[in-house]
This record gives sequence, C-alpha cells and structure tokens, in this order.
Amino acid sequence: MTSPIWHTRRTLLRGLAFGVGASALGACAGAPAAPATTTWQPVEYRLGPSDQIRITVFNEPGLTGPYVVGAQGNIAYPLVGDVRAAGLTVPQFTDALREALSQYVRNPSVSVEVTNYRPFFILGEVQRPGSYPYVVDLTVMNAVATAGGFTYRANRGRVFIRHANESVERSYDLGVTTPVMPGDTIRIGERIF
Repeated sequence: MTSPIWHTRRTLLRGLAFGVGASALGACAGAPAAPATTTWQPVEYRLGPSDQIRITVFNEPGLTGPYVVGAQGNIAYPLVGDVRAAGLTVPQFTDALREALSQYVRNPSVSVEVTNYRPFFILGEVQRPGSYPYVVDLTVMNAVATAGGFTYRANRGRVFIRHANESVERSYDLGVTTPVMPGDTIRIGERIF
C-alpha cells in the first residue's frame, strides 16, 4: 500500500513531466519543417550481370535450361548467339528472345524466370558489412539482420540506398517494410548523438 505523500509526489511529477513535454512540443511547432524525405517507389526488377535465369522453350529441350547473365550483360544462347539481358525486365527479355528465336523456330513459346538474383551489399554501422545473397521480398531490416544487426552507433531511423541502375544513393526513412532490390548497396549511417 502506498502512502498519501508518495501518491501526491507521483502526481506532481507526472504533471511536471507533462508540462515540460507540452512546452517542448509548443516550441517545436514554430520550428521550420525538416527537409522532405524520399519515399520508396516500387521499382520493376531489371536483369543484370550475375543473375541466373531459367529459359524454357516449349517442345524445344535443346533450348531449355539455366543461363547466367555475363559481365557484359549478355546471355550466350544456342542458335541466336549473344542476347542482351542487362537493363531489361523479365518480360522485355522474354520478348527479345522470342523475336530472336522466331528466325529459327516457328512461333516459339518462351518462358523466363529468375532462379538466383545477384547479391546486395550492406555497409556502414552493421556488425558484418559485405555482400549477401538476395532473397525475394527482402527488406532493409532483414538485410541488417543478415549482416549481424546494428552497431551501437547506428542511426536506426534512416537508411541510404543506391540501386544497381543508379549512380547516387537516396535517403529513406528506415521502416520494417523498406524494400531492397538485387544489386542494391545499403548504407547504415552513424547517429548524430
């Protein structure tokens, strides 16, 4: 059972804490807004070097099998030679391959799927920075966990991501659903305080 004096002190402390918090909020209301942050926009996946794909051509077992996008962005494919893959979406590559094959196969039915994506990279304030294999529906929080978690200095509210097809990194709010794409470079910065 608590004494009436203790109850009175606790009530006063709560009131004081609320008053300080309210005055701090009031002071912040007149402060200029923080710069706008970049919001995540869905990006359609584009093939790139080291992606492993499976090409299936209906009724053509000699043209069906696994292939890897080479360093130059091409796939060496039977009958047609090098076919450009880097920078294309899977449907665009499928159409390009179908068109190339149509010179040798009547009405080719082509199906392409990515079987192994290129890795992502994570650096900065994580325990084990480096390159890791990409998995479907990867988020920044999953990537951080894969890299051993945050260091004690990590800024857990912001993340910097450079997509494989971009030359600059962008800043994003770090949330549980912030996605990662194959080939992305993720940087976890250091907190200011």
